Amino acid sequence: MTIIQAIILGIIQGLTEFLPVSSSAHLTIAGTAMGLISTEHPEQWTAFIAVIQLGTLAAVLVYYSRDIIEIVGSFVRENLLERKPLREQSLNARMGWYMIVGTIPIATVGLALKKVIEGHISKDLTVIAIGLIALAVVLAIAERVAKHTRAMEQITWRDALFVGSAQVLALIPGPSRSGTTITAGLFVGLRRDVAARFSFLLSIPAVAASGFLELRHVIGSDAMNGLSLTTVAVATIVSGLSGYAAIAFLLRYLKMHTTMVFIVYRILLGIILLTVFR
Repeated sequence: MTIIQAIILGIIQGLTEFLPVSSSAHLTIAGTAMGLISTEHPEQWTAFIAVIQLGTLAAVLVYYSRDIIEIVGSFVRENLLERKPLREQSLNARMGWYMIVGTIPIATVGLALKKVIEGHISKDLTVIAIGLIALAVVLAIAERVAKHTRAMEQITWRDALFVGSAQVLALIPGPSRSGTTITAGLFVGLRRDVAARFSFLLSIPAVAASGFLELRHVIGSDAMNGLSLTTVAVATIVSGLSGYAAIAFLLRYLKMHTTMVFIVYRILLGIILLTVFR
């Protein structure tokens, strides 16, 4: 992998991690086109994707730094020091619980199906195309039936579990982490921008866990199938910068627009993949 390729992949990761269009799908399409994915060791590409997601994790942490500090502080104070019942806790303290509850499904399934996720099926462009189109249809239904009225303060632990369970679908290339969680948020009646914000906060534990877990595979070898630590670092930094821009854009966009442009894009990309690679 060259530095230029690393920069391109970093931009793709940063932009598509937060837009509901699937970062893993776009990275796999780009990686296939560049000849970077090893058929003998597909798990190396999975590790690469997980590691450069740490860049977009940094983008979320920076963008929501004030919120995260308040969530952690309130969670510790109200649960460990004041020992308040959940119903009496502040929104920030409850949000800490919601992030934990929402992460349990993907952590459980991700560990159980680790070998399958790392295998060839997650790099299959036909599978990716079907995932892109399928989630687009579900998102279109959510846009149609959703009330778009509930604010962040109205989220419950049931909502967190439902949205977190939807996040499991992101283990399949194509649906997308932000796509599945935003869609689930719409189904429970959240406003579009609120669904996106909750989606981004909910991504923090899962992305951090998978990224640091896979980081050891990259650190353990200076050249992993042509992926040097330098190129991985460049891709990670670039993904963080472009990811920050993507967060700011999407939150502003969803305050005034529907997700229809992403629905159409997903369907068109899925059709192109099915036409070209079948």
